[in-house]
Amino acid sequence: MNFGSIFLSEALGTGVLVLLGVGVVANVLLAKSKGLDGGWLLINVGWGFAVLAGVYVAYKTGGHLNPAVTVGILFSGADEFAPGIAVSGSATLAYLSGQFAGAFLGATVAYLAYKRHFDAETDEEKKLAVFATGPAIRALRWNFVTEVIGTFTLVLVILTFGHTPSGLGPAAAALLVVGIGASLGGPTGYAINPARDLGPRIAHALLPVSKSVPADAVLVPVGAGAPAPAGSPDAAPRGKDSDWGYAWVPVLGPLLGGALAGLAAQFLF
Repeated sequence: MNFGSIFLSEALGTGVLVLLGVGVVANVLLAKSKGLDGGWLLINVGWGFAVLAGVYVAYKTGGHLNPAVTVGILFSGADEFAPGIAVSGSATLAYLSGQFAGAFLGATVAYLAYKRHFDAETDEEKKLAVFATGPAIRALRWNFVTEVIGTFTLVLVILTFGHTPSGLGPAAAALLVVGIGASLGGPTGYAINPARDLGPRIAHALLPVSKSVPADAVLVPVGAGAPAPAGSPDAAPRGKDSDWGYAWVPVLGPLLGGALAGLAAQFLF
């Protein structure tokens, strides 16, 4: 397959993954949604089915849908990313760029599907949580470790699939994602996929998710304490914040986890 074919396959597959994954989070979190307060397991199962659908859509390229999986295969010493697609710099770039582009587009379409619910929701943190992951307890180094562990588990087991053939097909990956979410998703929301987090986070930053803040709006202090008066230099407006200070964790953590899983696979399989 050429660069364009790989890019398109992974973009479409990752787009479907993120559309359904971001969609289930929106369904559970946003105001007036019929799935409101559906709970963590609904999100886990929704993401699992999102993986199932995305892998089927991107079947021609092996349905990586995740830069950590592509990096894991690269570090495993494999000759092919998928049957008929040799490991090369051009193919790697096609996989990665397609995944990030597809994730952005999938998140954008999910936003359109829930547009009126974003308008009705007043909690800016919930809006961000629809698009991107965030820690339950903010401790960046430990959050990073959690993402490394979760992604290492994901990629190592996926690489195992090639040595233990079964009739489950893409369903195996879907069940794996549900299991990781249920077991390891609590601390960080289990990004385990740089494209899944960064693409939607960029969409959150660019889309009109939040209403503009009026000049006389109540301001929230950067630190703890009572709200500061409008115009105070120690205050920031209550508005959209894509939390770029955390964004490196769900990108670098999964990439490292995927690379370590690939290296481990060389000795295990």
